[in-house]
Amino acid sequence: MKLPAQGKVSARFDAECAATREILSRVGDKWSVLTVVLLGLETHRFNELKRALGGISQRMLTATLRGLERDGMVKRTVFPTNPPQVAYSLTPLGRSLLKPVAVLATWAQGHRAQVMTSRKTYDAR
Repeated sequence: MKLPAQGKVSARFDAECAATREILSRVGDKWSVLTVVLLGLETHRFNELKRALGGISQRMLTATLRGLERDGMVKRTVFPTNPPQVAYSLTPLGRSLLKPVAVLATWAQGHRAQVMTSRKTYDAR
């Protein structure tokens, strides 16, 4: 995606930004990032994820997993047992998200003190 020249936004650029925003809102939300990181370590069943994430409701975890599955990042595997067991794992597309997430996490950890100082300065005004 090219940035607009001389401040002019074309319809194509606007459409590309909207599509990018939509994808980033999915992969950038709190629970999706944590879920991808956990599934990057190993395959998990629903209750394992719920325990590991701590604080997520069953409804929110269901919505997060469905969204990630819909976007092609998570694979849901149902095992024909009684009762049925379901496991979640990352697809190759989901695995490709691990490196950018790690880079952002490293940046956030490395700049946390600066951000906190800026927040205090801003809030004191």
